[in-house]
Amino acid sequence: MRKFFTLILTALISIPVITNAESLTIAWRIKPPHQYIENGVEKGILLDRARQVFADAKIVVRFSEEPAKRIWNNFTIGTQNYCSFGWYKIPEREALVQFSNVFHTDPPHTLLVSQVAAAQVTAHKTLGSLLSDSSLTLGVVEGVSYGEAIDSLIKTSQNNQVRSSAAPMIMARMVGANRASFMFIDREDWEYLHDKEDSMRETLQIDLKGMPPGLNRYIVCSKDVSAETMRKINLSLAKLLAVKR
Repeated sequence: MRKFFTLILTALISIPVITNAESLTIAWRIKPPHQYIENGVEKGILLDRARQVFADAKIVVRFSEEPAKRIWNNFTIGTQNYCSFGWYKIPEREALVQFSNVFHTDPPHTLLVSQVAAAQVTAHKTLGSLLSDSSLTLGVVEGVSYGEAIDSLIKTSQNNQVRSSAAPMIMARMVGANRASFMFIDREDWEYLHDKEDSMRETLQIDLKGMPPGLNRYIVCSKDVSAETMRKINLSLAKLLAVKR
């Protein structure tokens, strides 16, 4: 009899414990100064903020650095318990993910210009005029969005275009090497890169009339993530942003 009860107890112990707590993968792309790796250390203003948000919400997470295209492919194929951060809200994404409250607000984009093309670019006084110049080449980072307004401008641009799925900093180097005449770049990206990248000495930063205003960035999660988890994320965001004000 004792042996029988021992066997039952052993069987019960071996049954996995089911918990209601969600464990999330938090995917992030390399995009300094927002999130990047330097000397093997993960850092960045938005990466740090994301860690604070999930820690405050007491959500079990695993951070994973992944290319932008892979992140959005994972959302497209329905990867579960999957989140990311620092993304603009555009219509095609709303069908794939849930958006948090505002995570970060960008200043307006600016233009990064090759020194070789500087005279041609600065001859234009407005963004619309620049984008109608077929003698210039616009560098475009694929797999990301510049925001709905700039995405639309790129689609209707009459410039030649060179496209790459590499990180924005790689496209910035291509502009420095005159493989593209100019590109749209986050102002915060430029402020980081121009002090750290020697190739930026071969570029200029300029602003033209007609640049759309800066946009909000969000945390995004797969549709299966519970409403309660999204509520916790939003509460943590509200607390964090209230402190920053």
